[in-house]
Amino acid sequence: MSEKLVLVTGACGEIGQALVQGLAKRGGYRIVTTDLLPPAEAIRPLVAEHLQGDMVFKVKQLYAYDFDIIFHLAASLSSKAEVATEEAHRINVEGTMQLLMLAAYKSEKCGQAVKFLFPSSIAAYGFPSAVVKHEAGRVKEDDWNMPHTMYGCNKLYCEKLGMYYSQFCGQRHLDSNPPVMLDFRAIRFPGLVSAFTVPSGGTSDYGPEMLHSAAQGKPYACFVREDTKISFMAMPDAIKAIFLLMDAKRENLTRQVYNIDAFSLTAADFHKRALGAFPSAQITFDPNPRRQGIVDSWPEDVDDAAARKDWNWKPGYDVDRFFEEYFLPEIRKRYKRTSARTNE
Repeated sequence: MSEKLVLVTGACGEIGQALVQGLAKRGGYRIVTTDLLPPAEAIRPLVAEHLQGDMVFKVKQLYAYDFDIIFHLAASLSSKAEVATEEAHRINVEGTMQLLMLAAYKSEKCGQAVKFLFPSSIAAYGFPSAVVKHEAGRVKEDDWNMPHTMYGCNKLYCEKLGMYYSQFCGQRHLDSNPPVMLDFRAIRFPGLVSAFTVPSGGTSDYGPEMLHSAAQGKPYACFVREDTKISFMAMPDAIKAIFLLMDAKRENLTRQVYNIDAFSLTAADFHKRALGAFPSAQITFDPNPRRQGIVDSWPEDVDDAAARKDWNWKPGYDVDRFFEEYFLPEIRKRYKRTSARTNE
């Protein structure tokens, strides 16, 4: 059986590194990656080819490959996107559109649908206030699609672009002998937490940042209120979800964009866990109005019934297993080693 050729954009990010490692562990894939950075040490031996640089400007080079699957992870994240909105639109929308055009062209040319996996976000939702968000409870995919951020607008629009290129491009689906269309699938992820990479400043990173600081004995000022609540997920479950959706038969899917959920926590819950694990932790709350407003617009919880029904989604980590078996053991090991090296 020949290897499937896959592309992973944004391969040096948190999801990217975990996904490349997951693909390599599965086997049967030839992995091509792109990122602004050279391949991270953890994935360098696993990658067949790496294209370094701005992905928007690298797309022409990618036409030389006949990809079976594209995992498009490259993005300008929520906090950064609010500061540089035009650049975020260029990266998030123009980059996605160019890759969708590539996938559509290759699907038609090769006569086989290219699978296009797109990580969307709870940022695609938008609530007018924390009170309304609390009253809404678990949110379905088609409710409250009124994002308050450039990042959320980009994600929601790219979901629609994926639907367009896979169903309606040129209205060719009405022809008597239509060409093969690409196979677009998207997941709206909650806040993702990796035990193996340091938080990179995302708007949902206050929880893991709090614990990383506590583990290092550093003071931390949390940029949201104690009662702030959104959904979170362990990175292994995010990769599990990507593979489950990728492997699902197209005819079994009732939609193209899916919610997934694991557990919801308040900032106070993270604080309590940090003090339980590191009793001397110095944690204060100093809400940043801009970042607080962003998190207040995101749902406390989402309804993932469609994913559970269509492709048997179920998280492996509940909140206790996430902390006790995954996150806390790894950051304890990380900073114990760091301290040992520092003292030598």
